[in-house]
Amino acid sequence: MNAYLTFKALHLIAVISWMAGLLYLPRIFVYHAETKENNEQSETFKLMEKRLYFYIMNPAMVLSWVFGLLLIHSQGIASLALFWMQIKFGLVTILTAYHFYLLICLKDFEFNNNNKSSKFFRIMNEVPTVLLIIIIFVVVFKPL
Repeated sequence: MNAYLTFKALHLIAVISWMAGLLYLPRIFVYHAETKENNEQSETFKLMEKRLYFYIMNPAMVLSWVFGLLLIHSQGIASLALFWMQIKFGLVTILTAYHFYLLICLKDFEFNNNNKSSKFFRIMNEVPTVLLIIIIFVVVFKPL
């Protein structure tokens, strides 16, 4: 079996799972931010957020990085010198920072310290979409 294609398939599966979480968690935050008066519903959102982040998003992010780095290794470390790869690496780093920013938001909700509006989270929900679109175009077209 071809190691490169195996790593590529596993990388894509992990990235799809990670993106699903990055797109869904801020949407849950939108609804959570709108339930200030309902403690029972707020507790349900807290549980959903925590499970999504720690059981789906974190493992998917780690696996995305692991299989991505294995892809780089299988192609040779010199592939990091390619301009498109540097752009992708930078954008994935921003996506990772966004992932950890969502953890800060999750903790704010957990301790009832959220002071951000549902509109803020609606806007934040667009960040991974924009990054994903740019990353896909960079990988497909591989600009010089």
